[in-house]
Parts: sequence; structure tokens; C-alpha cells
Amino acid sequence: MKPRLTSLNVADVEREELPVDVLLVGAGPASLACAIHLQRLLEKKGLDDKTILVIDKAEEVGHHTLSGAVMDPKGIAELFPDWREKGFPVLSDVKEDWAEMLKASGGSIKLKGMLCPPQLRNHGNVIVSLNQVVRWMAEQAEAAGIELYAGFPAAETIHAEDSDRVLGIITRDSGIAKDGTPKSTFEPGMRITADVTVFAEGTRGNLAKNLDRRLGLSRGKNPQAYGTGIKEIWQVDPKIGKEWYGQVMHTGSYPLQRDAYGGSFVYGIAEDKLALGFVVGLDHKDAKLDPHGLFVQWKQHPRIRPLLEGGKILRYGAKTVPEGGYFSMPKLYGDGFCMVGDSAGFLNIATLKGIHLAIKSGMLAAEAIAEALEKGDTSEAGMARYGELFEQSWAKDELWKVRNYRQAFAKGMFRGMLDFGVAMVTGGRGLVAKRDMHADHETMQPVAQSSFTLPSFNDTDSLDKLTDVYHSGAVHEEDQPAHLLVNDPSICADKCTQEYGNPCQHFCPAAVYEWPEGSTEVTINASNCVHCKTCDIADPYENIEWVVPEGGGGPKYIDM
Repeated sequence: MKPRLTSLNVADVEREELPVDVLLVGAGPASLACAIHLQRLLEKKGLDDKTILVIDKAEEVGHHTLSGAVMDPKGIAELFPDWREKGFPVLSDVKEDWAEMLKASGGSIKLKGMLCPPQLRNHGNVIVSLNQVVRWMAEQAEAAGIELYAGFPAAETIHAEDSDRVLGIITRDSGIAKDGTPKSTFEPGMRITADVTVFAEGTRGNLAKNLDRRLGLSRGKNPQAYGTGIKEIWQVDPKIGKEWYGQVMHTGSYPLQRDAYGGSFVYGIAEDKLALGFVVGLDHKDAKLDPHGLFVQWKQHPRIRPLLEGGKILRYGAKTVPEGGYFSMPKLYGDGFCMVGDSAGFLNIATLKGIHLAIKSGMLAAEAIAEALEKGDTSEAGMARYGELFEQSWAKDELWKVRNYRQAFAKGMFRGMLDFGVAMVTGGRGLVAKRDMHADHETMQPVAQSSFTLPSFNDTDSLDKLTDVYHSGAVHEEDQPAHLLVNDPSICADKCTQEYGNPCQHFCPAAVYEWPEGSTEVTINASNCVHCKTCDIADPYENIEWVVPEGGGGPKYIDM
């Protein structure tokens, strides 16, 4: 499918052009690590006249950044050996960790010490807010002379006329009415050109997705697998908060179905605050399964609910994570570009850790870019050094050891645990040298086979979607074209209604899609969108396409 600008109904306009040497699209940990490391390398090479620009679609850097987040400090320690002395924001060192298997009957089985699965042991790790982390990293980048532009959503990739070489991006036009006509506030998007464009858009970035389609970057690879994660921050009774501060608990089993992959966590992030989260794989089969509903069911379990008594919610968020691992990673580079972080699948799903890998991916990309700029060759051949550096790195070693992890769990929880046990003694191989993986949108069963039912909601600890979305801070300009495109509405009204019961109304964690009773048209509440991309991934017909809205729109994940 050809990428589309949301301003196609606007007459041709002159666009301001901004040439830079290196452009980074997205301001997450991978992008900022790349920019910082690259600036240092260029200075060492005497190329400090090169310009580096980081752009981000959020109103402020960090507003769209969300993670659990227990962080392995390996990556940040490599980027900043004195990271603690420099004031890197740590909520707490991990003081104690364990796993619990929750029972539907109400009890749980606690796995601690040697009984805790090795991938869930967090000794030496730290609990952080990724929002705070990227704000701190942005300060370091700006202090190093790197330009950062917030509120600049990248809408389209610029290619050379006679090749597929990436020349930069065009930012989204603003001031366009819902009907596609320009308003008095209309401002055309900017053409930002660069010798190298780094795609760091996070999971399922719209530019990276279309670049993959155009260039076949995932040809010969497994399809990427995704999970949708839900997170809340709660202010809790200080007695509970003090007891849990620095504690890390991961839970499994209830309320997941036996053939579903996922898990949950409770992190003590302050003496009066807890972070709670639930992640479910989007390859589940139930057409009515609701990730937010699962999260609420989990919170109602007798092991979790008492933690929230007398407390109040402070923040809510949702995002997707790339779970496929090494065999699902696309080609990392091409003519004039490379990919880092979640855009390239740098996540260890076995340990639920990705921040250190994102930082390392940015640093590896920076080393390749610096060499390419020094040689004056940013072609595909010149950028191939990035792939070589990755294959020689500890990031590759870590991902290789869990290369078949998620694929094994696609066959069910028991099969996955058996395979993981074998993988631990076979260097990550498991029972099969390379397991295949399916695309998430291919796994859904007809709605007649659905068994999921929503839990009951209340105003205390079991909040409904709309209440939770309010706590995400999501705001969008109302009078603009929807950034959630339904390519063929007839599929929704006819085929999808009959076969799957319009699952978008269930799998979206932000109540964006509604089907009023008796209606043959979906109502799209685009202003609710938290940019998680679940709809772009899970729609069984691939009929929904997420594109960037006007700059500054979206959630505000402050301290998340």
C-alpha cells in the first residue's frame, strides 16, 4: 500500500526545506543514545561541523514514551560510565524480586530465589520512569549541541527519483479540517533532508512499516509478533508503599487463557506509589479478548486488589511491544537509512527488557554512521557496517540466547515452558533450530468461538476504558482528518461484523472504536488514541492504518 499524507486534499504548496547531515525520527532512548554517541564520535574524527537533528511527534520529548520499566543498566553505563554521578533518574534499585502464578480460585504460588525463573530475576537492575529517562537524555543531547524539535510528526519518507534511497522525511501538514480543506491556521509540513535518516519511531512506526513494505526489509524473516501492554501508576496507602518500595513482582497464569501468551507486574516505585501492568500477546485467538479488560480482571484478583485499597490512580497508558526476537528483526539498514530500538525489534521478551538494548542499538548505529560520513559513503554498502557491528555485539548475543522463546509459546504455555527449559541448556536453540512465527492478524478465530467476557467496572480500582484514557492525558486537535484510516469501510460493516464481531471495539485499549447498537458504521473517537498501534497490528483484515496526527497530539505520559 502506498504511504499517504493526511494532507492529500490540500493543493500543492511550497514546503520549507531543512538540510541536515543526520536526521533521527523519534526521541526515545535508542534515538537519543545514537545522537549523543554520534556527536562524540564526529568530534573525535574532526567532523564536528556535521549537523544532527532529532524530531519527535509529541508536544514535549518524553510525552509518548512508555515502559514498565525495570532497566538493565548495562546500556546506559556504556553510554555514560558516570551515569549515577550525572544524576540519571532512578526511582529505586531493585531490592527484591520474585514471580507468582495466580490461581483462578484466588490463591497464588510464589516462586522466589532459585525457584524464580532466571529470566525474571532482576538483581542489579533499577526501576525507572522511561519518561524521566528520555527527558534526562534529551538534556544531555542538547548540552552536547544536538538540535531537538518536539511537535514534528514525520508523515512521509522522501526517496530519490531514480532509486529507493531515503533522502529524509516530510513532516505532517497542520491546520487541515476534517474534510481535508486547509483552515486559516494551515501550515505545510517541512521537508527535512539528510545524508542518513535514523528511524526510531518505536513499535510499528508508520514510516518504518511502509519502508519495510517498499524495500522488503523483512523478506526471509519471521513476521514480527506483538503484545499490547497496559500500565497504571497508583498512589497507595503509605504502609503498602513502604513495604513494596524497590520490590519487583511478576505474575503469570490467571486471567490468561491457556493458549494465550502474556504476563503482569507490580513494581514499587516510591514509598507511596506502585506501577502495575499487564501485557498480552496479540496472537490470541479470541475475537472479543480485551487487553484492558484482562488488566482489570487481574487487578480484581485477591493477590492484587488489596494493594489498591484506599489508593487512587495517577496515570494510565498503553503501548505495543515487539516480541518476535532475533528471527523477526528486519534488515537494520539500507541506502541512506537505518533502524534502531523498538522499530527494529530490539527487545528481549523473555526478560521483559528493552531499554538497554535500545540504547546499545543507537550506539552501534552511531558508530556505523560516523564511519559512513567520514568515508563519504552513506549508501547501503556504507551503512552495512551497522549490521556487522550488531552481529559482533553483546546485544546480538543476548537476543540469540532467546531467539526461539516467543515462537515456542505460540504453541501454548506448556509447550513454551518445555521448549524454554531445553533452550536453557542448548544456548537458546530449544527443540527446533529456527521456529517459524505467524503474523498476529492471522490467528483470530470467528466470533462464534469467543469465550471472553468483560469484568465488572467501578469508580475505585476497576476503572473503565474512558476513565483510564482520561488519566493518559490524551488530547488531539478535534478538527483534523482522522489519523486512523479504515481503508475499506464495507469490510467492517459486512465481512468483519459477520466473521469477527468487529474486534476493534474490544482490542483497542483506549475506546477509539465504537459500534453503536444497530449501526452499520464504526464511530472513530480519534481524540482518545494513545498511539499504541494495536489496531494497525491486530485487525484481522489489515484494514486499519495508523498514521501520524498533527504535531503535539496524543498522550502525555508524564513520569510513566
